[in-house]
Amino acid sequence: MSPKSRFGRGLHRVRKAAGLTQEAFGGTSSRTYVSALERELKSPTLEKIEELAETIGCHPLTLLVFAYVEPQAAPAEIAKLLEFVSIEIARFAKGTSTESLN
Repeated sequence: MSPKSRFGRGLHRVRKAAGLTQEAFGGTSSRTYVSALERELKSPTLEKIEELAETIGCHPLTLLVFAYVEPQAAPAEIAKLLEFVSIEIARFAKGTSTESLN
């Protein structure tokens, strides 16, 4: 699955869970732009992801997490992904190499 389709699917899932329509993004984006994202026709910039997240009322990383989990993912699967990412963040923040973790 392409990154474009993953982001659109994740945006749609989070938007619906927040109870928002595409029209709710009027201050940030046009309804047609949000629709194009969700239909995998466009890819957002990081700045646009921040604006979309602000409209939804979530952290931008939440949108990205939902772009990388399957629609039927259980909370435990999401927690496992976040734990993996947390370990990677700690590793890169410390500047350690992959070999030193093995």
